Amino acid sequence: MFSTDKQMGYQCLVSFFDLRDPTQIESSEPYMKIPCNESKITSAVWGPLGEFIIAGHENGELNQFSAKSGEVLLNVKEHTKQINDIQTSKDMTMFITASKDNTAKLFDSTTFEHQKSFRTERPVNSAALSPIFDHVVLGGGQEAMDVTTTSTRIGKFEARFFHLGVEEEFGRIKGHFGPINSVAFHPDGKSYSSGGEDGYVRIHNFDPQYFEFEFEA
Repeated sequence: MFSTDKQMGYQCLVSFFDLRDPTQIESSEPYMKIPCNESKITSAVWGPLGEFIIAGHENGELNQFSAKSGEVLLNVKEHTKQINDIQTSKDMTMFITASKDNTAKLFDSTTFEHQKSFRTERPVNSAALSPIFDHVVLGGGQEAMDVTTTSTRIGKFEARFFHLGVEEEFGRIKGHFGPINSVAFHPDGKSYSSGGEDGYVRIHNFDPQYFEFEFEA
């Protein structure tokens, strides 16, 4: 599954391919296309069991599209601005969104029930859920077009860690001198990576104390 941009007279489309059918790949013809006329898709992931996709839109909406019929199964709007990133939990029961409205939000993958919110002072470009702890890492910062006139201290370019249960920040990691565009935990949960507007990918291995950390609510 992939989505296309909405520009130069072309509308946003979500295309679905069945990799078991070689003719679809050879002809570049998907088995289904879904037009998104109102607001383009800015991030999308597969839901549990591949029965639907979770799509975030430019206007802040979340849609659940059936992978069989293309029907919109669910629609919610908890964000007020563009959704930049969607990532699922390890067991795919939850997903987290990152938005230009300075928040990241946690949802149930099946019902789209809003469960938690994590607030910052700058746009959130990416958010990831730890596979071993109730921890969330957020990356973002001031808009890229304004970076040249902004110091790293004011731009808020740190990766920020929140506790999933109480929605409170407990740590920041500096390093990038531009907005963070993408964050991801290693599958074993012992490190995380961040990619920034500055062109660097930073791989951070957690200290032993991190694994002994117990959050005091």
